[in-house]
Amino acid sequence: MASSLTSASSLQMSSEASEPFDFMINMPPKNSGLAAQMKVMPLIDSSEIIEVRYNIPFGLNVEPKDGLAVCTQDGAGGEKVGDILRFTSQYTMGLPRGNGLATTAASFSGAIGWQCSLFDVAKANSWEEVIEALVSNVPGRTDEVVLIFERKVQE
Repeated sequence: MASSLTSASSLQMSSEASEPFDFMINMPPKNSGLAAQMKVMPLIDSSEIIEVRYNIPFGLNVEPKDGLAVCTQDGAGGEKVGDILRFTSQYTMGLPRGNGLATTAASFSGAIGWQCSLFDVAKANSWEEVIEALVSNVPGRTDEVVLIFERKVQE
């Protein structure tokens, strides 16, 4: 599958695992206008958060290692061998979210549809949950996938 990079950026660095990362993520699809404020505790000392966005379809080389999803091959999006996949965008069925009149009416009528959220890979109960979250990013639901990695900073 061909994949093309949308964007990659380093969001924040942490010198100690006791200091949380605090950052904002624009949620997919690209024109959604939605954002998520994230406050995340690092898994390793002296690390940084890397945001990678791929157009759909996308390719990714991560494998389970010591209970984490670890990148096994450098990717075109900027992920590097050893990076830990912390979050991925995922789509699940649910009621519409928001505070507008249309959202309220749709909720009362029971209208359900695909909702985007960020899946916490480090808290997954199984590798299958990680795969399910990744493959939920398909055309018809979104035009991009958001991947949040944690990378050890070289000292």
